[in-house]
Amino acid sequence: MKKQKKNLRTYLLMILLFGSLIYITLDLGGKFTHTTAPPTTEITQSSAFSLFSDILAHNVTHPFAVLLLQIIVILLAVRLFSGLFKRIGQPRVIGEIVAGIVLGPSLLGYFFPDLFTALFPVDSLTNLELFSQIGLMFFMFVIGMEVDFNLLKEKINETLVISHAGIIVPFFLGTLSSFWVYEQYAAAQTEYLPFALFLGISMSITAFPVLARIIQERNLTHTPIGMIAIAAAANDDVTAWCLLAIVIAVAQAGSFVSALFTIALVLAFIAFMFGIVRPFLRKIGLIYANSEVINKSFVGFIFLILVLSSVTTEIIGIHALFGAFIAGVVMPVNTGFRKVMMEKVEDISLVFFLPLFFAFTGLRTEIGLIDTPELWGVCALLICVAILGKLGGCTLAARLVGESWKNSFIVGTLMNTRGLMELVALNIGYEMGILPPKIFVILVLMALSTTFMTTPLLRLVEYLFKEQPLGKQTKSKLLLSFGRSESGRDLLALAGLLFGKSLQHINIIAAHYTIGSDLSPDKAQHYAQESFQPLEQEAKRWCIDIDKRYKVTDRLTWEISHLANREKANITFVCAGPQFLENNIIHPQRLTLSLSLLQRLGHLIHNRSLRLAGNLTKDKLYQLIEKINCPVGVFIRRSDNAFRHVFFLVNGEKDLLFIEDLCRSSIVPNIPIHICPLETMPKNIDLDQRLAALNERFPGIFLQSEIIDRQEYIYDPDHLVIMSEATCRELSHDTFLFSSLPSLMIIYKK
Repeated sequence: MKKQKKNLRTYLLMILLFGSLIYITLDLGGKFTHTTAPPTTEITQSSAFSLFSDILAHNVTHPFAVLLLQIIVILLAVRLFSGLFKRIGQPRVIGEIVAGIVLGPSLLGYFFPDLFTALFPVDSLTNLELFSQIGLMFFMFVIGMEVDFNLLKEKINETLVISHAGIIVPFFLGTLSSFWVYEQYAAAQTEYLPFALFLGISMSITAFPVLARIIQERNLTHTPIGMIAIAAAANDDVTAWCLLAIVIAVAQAGSFVSALFTIALVLAFIAFMFGIVRPFLRKIGLIYANSEVINKSFVGFIFLILVLSSVTTEIIGIHALFGAFIAGVVMPVNTGFRKVMMEKVEDISLVFFLPLFFAFTGLRTEIGLIDTPELWGVCALLICVAILGKLGGCTLAARLVGESWKNSFIVGTLMNTRGLMELVALNIGYEMGILPPKIFVILVLMALSTTFMTTPLLRLVEYLFKEQPLGKQTKSKLLLSFGRSESGRDLLALAGLLFGKSLQHINIIAAHYTIGSDLSPDKAQHYAQESFQPLEQEAKRWCIDIDKRYKVTDRLTWEISHLANREKANITFVCAGPQFLENNIIHPQRLTLSLSLLQRLGHLIHNRSLRLAGNLTKDKLYQLIEKINCPVGVFIRRSDNAFRHVFFLVNGEKDLLFIEDLCRSSIVPNIPIHICPLETMPKNIDLDQRLAALNERFPGIFLQSEIIDRQEYIYDPDHLVIMSEATCRELSHDTFLFSSLPSLMIIYKK
C-alpha cells in the first residue's frame, strides 16, 4: 500500500511539473504569432461543429478507411454465408463465393446502388485487388506444399490416366465449344487462339483444396478410392497449372512460335527451382527436422524465396501465382517443417485474404449481364460441357483402370469440383482481357454449379450403389467417442474389461473429430495419426481391429449422433470430466431405462475435439444423449489406477433387466463383477432368485453380493462403479456418498 501511494505522488508531481513547463514554453512562443498569417475571426460553435463534420467526412472517405470498412463488410458476409452453406452440407468455399456475388453489382449494386457505390467506389478497387492478389500468392504457396509426391509415385499408374483424362477431355470439349461462342461474344475483344485455350483450361481445372476437404468430411481419406482421388487431384493440379502457364505464355505472345521464348524461360525457371533450390532447401530442412521451433530468420528466408519465385514468373509473363505454387512444391518434404510453415501462412490466407479475393471476384460478376435467352443457353451449354468433360472423362478413365462403377463415379464427381482454383484461373483470364465480362460471369456460374453439385451427387452415387444387407446383422457394434487421445485408450480398455474375449466378436468403431472447418489435409492427417496412436496400441494388446473414423467438423454433437444412428450402434461410450457430475447431474427426465441391451450392444465412439478446446461440455453431452438412439455410457475417470473389481449398482427392476440383457450378450468379463443392491431398492423384487438363475445359466460371470458396506467399494480407487441414470439420480441425493465414488460409468437408455 505504501509503495502504491509513493508511486501515485511521484506520478502527480511529474504531471504537474512538466505540464507547467509545457505551458510556460508555449506561452513564451506566443511572440512568434505576428510572423504568421493574420489571425482569423473567432470560430463560432456552429462553424466548429461544421469543421469537425468535414474532417469526419474526409476521414471516412480516405482510401485507407474505405479499405478497412470494405474488409469488415466482406469478412462479416463471408462468415455468414459460409456458415449457412456449411449447414446444408456444402463446402464453405461455396458460401464465400456467393458472399462475394451478393456484395457485387448482381445484388447489392442492383437493389442498393447508392450503398454499393459508397462502399465500393471504383477508385478503391485497385487496393482491394492488390490485397486479394497477395492473399492468393500465399494460398498458392500452401497448395504447393500440400502436393505429396510420394502419394503421386505410389498411385502413378492409375492417377496419371485419371488426372490427364480429366484434363485432355474437357480441354478438347472446351475448345470445341468455343466455335459456337467466340464469334458472337468474344471476337470484338480478343483473338480466337487465346480465347479457345482459356476456355479449354477453364474446363480442365480441379479444386484440390475443396476436393481434399470433401474427402475428409466423408471419411474417405484412408480408403483406397479416397487416396486415388486425392492423388489424381494433386496430379491434375500440377499438370493444369503448368498447362495454364503455357496458355498464358501463348496468350501474351499471340502465337505458339512467339510463345516458345516464354515457355523456354518457364522450363528454365522450373529446372532451376527443382535442380538447385529444392536440394538446397532439403539440406536446410534436415537441420530443422528435429527443431522445436523455426527461427524468424529462416521464416523470413522462406518468404523471400516465395516472393522471388512469384516476381520471376510475373516478369516472365505467366503470373505470380504460378511462381508461388512452384515455391510451395519445392519446399522441404519434412512433415514438421511443412506443418509449421503452413500454420504460419494458411490461417491468415484463408481467413483474411481469400475472402477479399471472393469479394473482388463478386464485384466483377454481374449476373445481370446474362440478359438474353441466348446467353442463358450459352451458360447451360458450358456447364454441360464442363460436367461431361470432367465428370465423364474421369469416370470412364477410372473404370478403364479397373475401378468399380461406384468408385469410378465417386472419382469423377470429386474431380468435377472446381471452386476456388477455377476462380483464380478465370480472374487471370479476365485481367488479361481474354475473357469478356459476359463469358466471365458464365464461367463463374459454371464453377459454382460444378462445386455445389459435388455433395448431392456423392450422396446419389452412394444411394444408387448402396450394398444390400445379405442377412441379419450378427456382430454387435460398439462406438467409442473420445476427445483426448488417452481417453480413447481408456474407453477401449474399459470395453475389454467388461466384454473380455467376446470383444473380438464386436465391431468396434472409434471416432475422433477435430473442431474447425479450414484445416489442411496435411494437418488433419497429422492430428488423426496422433489421436489414434494410444487407441491402436491398446487394440494390439487385445488383438482386435478398430474401425477408425476421423473428420474435421464444427458440428460435433451432430456428427457423433449421426454416426451412431447411421451405423445402428448397439451402445456408445463417451468420456466426460468430473464436472459432468456437478449440480443437477441427471438432466433429461425423459431418458429412461427401457430398451434391450442385446439390440444395442457395443458401439464405441471416439470423439476428440481439437487442440483448441474440444472436449464435450456438460450441455453438449446431454444433447448427444438425447439424439443418439442407443444406450450411451458416460465414463468418468477419477483415478489412474487399474480396475480390479466392477460393481453394478441395482436399484430396481430396470437395472436387473439391464444386467440380464448384458448376460444374454454372452459377455465374459476379465475381472469380477459384483451385483450391489441399494438400500432403497423395492422389497418386492426377488433379487436372490434372479441372480441365482443368472449364475446357473452363466457360471462365473457374476459374483453375487449382498448389500455391502459402502466403504468397501466407494473409497477404493481400484474399483469401477456402473449404474443407470435413475440409480445415479438416487445416489446424488447423498452428497458425501456421491462425491466419494471412484471411477464410474453412467448408462443412459431411452
